[in-house]
Amino acid sequence: MNKESISMQGDISDNEIITSILNGEKELYAIIVRRYNQRLYRIGMSMLNDDADVEDAMQVAYIHAYESLGSFGFRSGFSTWITRIMINECLLRLKKRGKIINMEDEKIENMMSQSQTPRSSAGKALNDELKTILHDALHRLPEIYRTVFVMREVENMSVAETQYCLNISDANVKVRLNRAKAMLKDLLSSYYNKEDIFHFHLSRCDKMVDAVMKHLRSS
Repeated sequence: MNKESISMQGDISDNEIITSILNGEKELYAIIVRRYNQRLYRIGMSMLNDDADVEDAMQVAYIHAYESLGSFGFRSGFSTWITRIMINECLLRLKKRGKIINMEDEKIENMMSQSQTPRSSAGKALNDELKTILHDALHRLPEIYRTVFVMREVENMSVAETQYCLNISDANVKVRLNRAKAMLKDLLSSYYNKEDIFHFHLSRCDKMVDAVMKHLRSS
């Protein structure tokens, strides 16, 4: 199946695609990769804060998800399932860096003092300046706040989905989101454009699809 025919399948549900893949239509996995590149990249950047490491983690997560499709079982939404796989891969990489994050730890107030106060913005910024400000502000947040903010505010994931993926309580999700907003408030004022945050451009999307599918075809 070529890229053109695959791209026309965008209105098919995840479950329909996965069922077809499990029935032997391996090439349809390209739809899944293209569909979730943006989400996985944003969440990966919120945790790892390293572009190359995030792309590598995405590829590993996609391959692990493909190899585990038989055990998916359609018991939860695929979007939530693959997001959790990506988060687990990011946590493994943070652990290898010697940076262990306990996602359930409530004793995190000291991290707020360690994070720098975001710079003030002088008036209305141009779009490119706003992107720089948004990235800078998010990079200054501790990972546990930044990840919840990206999942809830940028990716529009529900409290339940966020809770499941991070393995924390719903109260923790709400507290961390509120803290993230408070820390960003002075800089971002009353607006931000979520489409500008950790954007995974089309050319990079194509590259990720090609890399994952090349691996799957050779396996």
